[in-house]
Amino acid sequence: MAEREREEYIVRTKDLHKDYQMGEVIVHALRGIELDIWRGEYVSIMGPSGSGKSTLFNMVGGLDKPTRGTVFIDEVDMAQLDAFELAWLRCRKIGYIFQTFNLIPVMTALENITLPMIFAGATHDEMIERGVELLRIVGLGDRLHHKPSELSGGQQQRVAIARALANGPSIVLADEPTGNLDLKTGKEIIELLRHLNQQSGVTVISATHDLKMIDVSDRIVWIRDGTIDRIQEREEIELEVGRMEGEEE
Repeated sequence: MAEREREEYIVRTKDLHKDYQMGEVIVHALRGIELDIWRGEYVSIMGPSGSGKSTLFNMVGGLDKPTRGTVFIDEVDMAQLDAFELAWLRCRKIGYIFQTFNLIPVMTALENITLPMIFAGATHDEMIERGVELLRIVGLGDRLHHKPSELSGGQQQRVAIARALANGPSIVLADEPTGNLDLKTGKEIIELLRHLNQQSGVTVISATHDLKMIDVSDRIVWIRDGTIDRIQEREEIELEVGRMEGEEE
């Protein structure tokens, strides 16, 4: 990540707590998370199941509200937004990629990508032009009119990535983006996300179990029991990941 991009934070969380009521038991999913993320950074949030990483992901994405504490996106306190303002921020500032792709089955690849642009107020011509360009960028320029059932898992995830970029977001949130993919395809998706991060400067925040993500990350945030266990720069980690069996050095 270029030094000039370190001039400002795009995400800040302050004393972030999230509690869930499970019958008579209160589960403390997040316990005072303090995390700052630079604009243009590629951050992987890692930890075991139940550690709180997906909960943190949902807080940053405005998909859930904290019990207490604050999330700032571009210095905007999300807790102070009404429903309309929050929907506008999610539409314009944040792109989402999910493990299960979440494509609409009856829509073509192009239609799935242009759907978010409708809510952003784009014209028909603008939507088609950008949708075609995004499919070309993710390597699916020849799959415009294919429906999800006519695409492989990796191709569906590429469509989902293109959809996440539809409105030119500042942040892309990827929740286990390789979880439903085989090793080779997962590696391709990871490399595509890193390429898009480097080329466009979009901030990528991934909640993941996939150790291959370490190699492309600027920083890795390790979550355990709802707290930040440690934060590491990629250079600090002496671990070679992402090499498939049989690959040559």
